[in-house]
Amino acid sequence: MSNPHLSNEEFFNALKALLQKQSTRARGSIFLTQKRLPAPSTSSDTPASTDTTTTAPTVPSPVLIRATNGQHKAAKVKASTIVQPGDIEGFFLRYAEICKGGMVGMKKRDRSGKKKGKGKGKKEKEGKEKA
Repeated sequence: MSNPHLSNEEFFNALKALLQKQSTRARGSIFLTQKRLPAPSTSSDTPASTDTTTTAPTVPSPVLIRATNGQHKAAKVKASTIVQPGDIEGFFLRYAEICKGGMVGMKKRDRSGKKKGKGKGKKEKEGKEKA
């Protein structure tokens, strides 16, 4: 059920392909998420401190990066990779470069129709009441 994580290079290739596929479609979304993974414990004998939300980690922990097209079931495309603390700067430089390059073909959502429609309805009602 769970897919193994890709290497960083494989993840970049999958992300490029996903961005290209979505930019050619008329509609589509891409979801990018980041999550800090728990640092590997050095000793498994002492489960005394398991609450990591209140204390700052002393050792940098790896980061899980995910990308998906947001579709359901069979049409869903997912990719994920784990970035080690020493590789984070170089990874994010390339990650940002790929994201910026892939989003050139995408266009912003046109929300002007919704705003105009609401404003017109309100003015029409006021005009009818005055007449």
